[in-house]
Amino acid sequence: MKSPICDRLGIEFPLFAFSHCRDVVAAVSRVGGFGVLGATRHTPESVEVELNWIDDHVDGKPYGLDVLIPENLATRGEKGLTARALADRIPQEHRDFVAELLKRNNVPPPADSARDGAPPYDPDQALQTLEAAFRHPIKLIANALGVPPPSMIELGKRHGVPVAALVGAKEHAIRQVKAGVDVLVVQGAEAGGHCGEVSTLVLVPEVLKALKPLGDIPVLAAGGIMTGRQMAACMALGAAGVWTGSVWLATTESETSEIFREKMIAATSRDTVRSRGRTGKPSRQLRSSWTDAWERPGSPQPLPMPLQSLISEGALRAIERSAAAGNPAARDLVTYFVGQGVGLIDSVKSARQVVEEFKLDFADALEDLQNLLQA
Repeated sequence: MKSPICDRLGIEFPLFAFSHCRDVVAAVSRVGGFGVLGATRHTPESVEVELNWIDDHVDGKPYGLDVLIPENLATRGEKGLTARALADRIPQEHRDFVAELLKRNNVPPPADSARDGAPPYDPDQALQTLEAAFRHPIKLIANALGVPPPSMIELGKRHGVPVAALVGAKEHAIRQVKAGVDVLVVQGAEAGGHCGEVSTLVLVPEVLKALKPLGDIPVLAAGGIMTGRQMAACMALGAAGVWTGSVWLATTESETSEIFREKMIAATSRDTVRSRGRTGKPSRQLRSSWTDAWERPGSPQPLPMPLQSLISEGALRAIERSAAAGNPAARDLVTYFVGQGVGLIDSVKSARQVVEEFKLDFADALEDLQNLLQA
């Protein structure tokens, strides 16, 4: 495909695949798309292992890295804070609430405990992870939840690598461009994970219109995009390509559990919810008895990021283990980030097969449009 974003990144097809799984990243890049490794949970040491593996399996094709450096964080500005020290701030009410929820559903308490390492979403660790990543041939870096810090933008410029950022509102897009971001991922409310409240179909043209006076900034559409026809529709709106995430969760290579994949296949597009019960910020995930519990009257309000993650992640891992052991109540609690496009998932496929289906579906959509024009 001839397009500026393809030429800039050296790819054949502007399908961007965000995944926490290195296998997905390598598989998508090998067949002409652009895999992006989600590195939120990584340290400089662990990302070195992952990127070494990708380098060995990507056949020289380009790929990128995504970090999460929130612009607004409850611990912003604090230095030397450890996960263990931060865990001490969790109110007893919240500890009791989670403990009782697990007990009521016959889930053994989590063995995971807060360590002396960096707390979740630590900006310093994210930047150190990026520094380590630049020892590898990454071709794009991306940030979510706000404007990337100046040091991240400077890193990109120093290495000649474009910096992307996720936005969920027109005003956010303008701020990002003025800060020096090179590529915008315009993510609608349909998206899995942290997202805003405006749909992709409305948000993409709104952002493109707002950016016209600021120059030719590539926009990748995101949010609920699961097919090549949707991709074609977004590019007809003016997007340079699409950024996808949820579609890769149902692949054979994905990091998700077999139980969660089964729940995705059974789900409809109405079975997701924006909840603060996992990270402390609104994020779209599969509705479950875990998300329902945080919404019930009398339940404690979720804690701000990153405190909520400290109390939720260990519990959710314990839930996955209990569900895998055959506990039906734990199965009902299982949840993960996923967008409204989950209703379009009907089977588990390989990442390569998903890319090939995107290409064929995209071509069919273009042919249909051509036929309409010639009619």
